[in-house]
Parts: sequence; C-alpha cells; structure tokens
Amino acid sequence: MSRHSRLQRQVLSLYRDLLRAGRGKPGAEARVRAEFRQHAGLPRSDVLRIEYLYRRGRRQLQLLRSGHATAMGAFVRPRAPTEEPGGVGSQPDDGDSPRNPHDSTGAPETRPDGQ
Repeated sequence: MSRHSRLQRQVLSLYRDLLRAGRGKPGAEARVRAEFRQHAGLPRSDVLRIEYLYRRGRRQLQLLRSGHATAMGAFVRPRAPTEEPGGVGSQPDDGDSPRNPHDSTGAPETRPDGQ
C-alpha cells in the first residue's frame, strides 16, 4: 500500500475529528459519513475542489466544536400535498405573474412594483 499524501492525511484527520465532534449530536455522524461518501469518487487530480471541500469541512468542525450546535442535519424542504401537479389546492398558473414559492405558507405575496 502506498503512503498517503499530505492532503490525504489532512482529509482523513478531518474525517476523524468531525466524527468525534459529532458524537452525541443527532444526525451529525450520519451526515459526516454521507458527505464524505458523496465526494469519495473525486479524482486525486482535482486538488482545488478537494482543498475547497477540506476548508468547508474545517469550518463545519469549528461550528460543531463551538458548543452552539446541538444537532446537524440537511436543509430539505418536504414536499407538501399542494405542490403536486394537478392536486387538490393547487392554483392554476395564468403565466401573467411570477409565482411566489411561499404562497402555500401563508406569507404575503410581494410584487416587484411594490403593490
């Protein structure tokens, strides 16, 4: 087995540190593993992308260690039944006005002309 490069050792160390920092925080360990698996197939020659992800991981580690983080998760917007095409409660789109993505939340609709 060949020796790891300096960057590879740093990434592996970051992975271990993130797992340790995430212990006891709901969703943190699973999120760390998923994030690293997602980017495991990056080619070794893509050094700029790897370094960017490494710096991003270091910032996330600082946040986890800061004590303010109580959990870690992904920002996923659940699909509401009204968002299904042609479903009950969906509004017809007349094409004249832009759609506000927050219409179903009860937030007031804003228009560019201020009305």
